[in-house]
Amino acid sequence: MTLLCILGATAVGKTEIAINIALKINAEIVSVDSRQIYRKMDIGTAKPTDEQLKLVPHHAIDCVDPDQYFSVADYQNLADFAIHDIKDRGKVPMLVGGSGMYFRAVIDGLFEGPSSDKELRKRLKKEAEIFGIQHLYERLKSIDPKSADKIHHNDLMRIIRALEVFELSGNRISDLQQQWNSKNPRYSFIAFGLNRPRDELYKRIELRIDKMMKDGFLDEVRSLANYDRDLPSMNCLGYKELLAYIDGKCSLDDAVELIKRNTRHYAKRQLTWFRKDNRIKWIDLSTCPSPESFIIDQFLQITLKV
Repeated sequence: MTLLCILGATAVGKTEIAINIALKINAEIVSVDSRQIYRKMDIGTAKPTDEQLKLVPHHAIDCVDPDQYFSVADYQNLADFAIHDIKDRGKVPMLVGGSGMYFRAVIDGLFEGPSSDKELRKRLKKEAEIFGIQHLYERLKSIDPKSADKIHHNDLMRIIRALEVFELSGNRISDLQQQWNSKNPRYSFIAFGLNRPRDELYKRIELRIDKMMKDGFLDEVRSLANYDRDLPSMNCLGYKELLAYIDGKCSLDDAVELIKRNTRHYAKRQLTWFRKDNRIKWIDLSTCPSPESFIIDQFLQITLKV
């Protein structure tokens, strides 16, 4: 079994291309997205439309409610089950999305880290209650600046986990995450990274966010306003900015502009992550007239050799 992987930054055009490919090679899609796992969060996570879901089955979306914890290990187990189920039904499993960590978890496995410690977590959570989350975040920045750069300053669960790993093992979680063994992947796969010129990608991001707002993104976030702001789901891109508006911390125009700016920054981080993996074959969508045909041709060449 060879997995076909379609990766890239947000708004680059992965979903449409992946669906066109899936229809031609009898494939089903496994989402590689750390936000689409949440139910009730549809517009802001750019989930496939009902029409798209009817065309091609998608897996690993709408898995948990926004107040439920969902780890990378949970995702790996879910994706593994979906991949084997798709294969057993005689179809091609396709990984499609923009979460580099989720992609690596499926392809290369998870790094070895210490088990959780309830008492330590309880103590760190108590510190956050007394001194504020920023207190723990500043400690993480001093211990493991690489991790702090990737974790939102209000994501208490991930901050605590990173501090927990360091206190229990003496190792920074960012160092442990380098232990993924790309020389012995868990699956045979071929991966394509989709890209566009920066100006073009940023324009697409802005247009997407404008459309989200017209489609009712603010109402979607209002429906989630009773959830704890410290939940990872409530710190997802777009949601945290609109919640700040709902909480009276900024104007709606400022919130939308902040979403656009933060999404541009996020796209840049996604590309940086994927660029480090030399197994990914890159396609510039501004110069490739038929990316679907190119990807299918490359995929078939690989599978025919196996």
